[in-house]
Amino acid sequence: MSHLVRFSISLEEELLQKFDLQVKERKYKNRSEAIRDLIREELVETEWANNEKVAGTITLVYSHHKRGLVQKLTTLQHDYYDMITSTQHIHMDHDNCLEVIIVQGEASALKQLANELKAVKGVKYGNLAMATYGQGLL
Repeated sequence: MSHLVRFSISLEEELLQKFDLQVKERKYKNRSEAIRDLIREELVETEWANNEKVAGTITLVYSHHKRGLVQKLTTLQHDYYDMITSTQHIHMDHDNCLEVIIVQGEASALKQLANELKAVKGVKYGNLAMATYGQGLL
């Protein structure tokens, strides 16, 4: 089990007030929990910047009526099969689909996959959300 260490920081009063508002809005029990999350978020961003093995999700929104689009997306996903853990396909309405692709691998390769998927003509929205294996996080 980790040993807790107490430390103090100095902030401008206005900055602290804004932070306390976020703590309250996000339903943290206290400032410490919010600061821990901020630190973890920064550590995950560092993992991605250092091209470590990471995880994430790619979210796509597209019209399934666009000729050849579904086949192009499927072909791309097969090209990167070793990084794709799972996909979830949702029919949002008569025309639009939402696809969530769970991925893992080196950060640069995941970014490349996300960029290629987003660039397919007919994709209306694409986003890569960074996550982590959690190895270095407490």
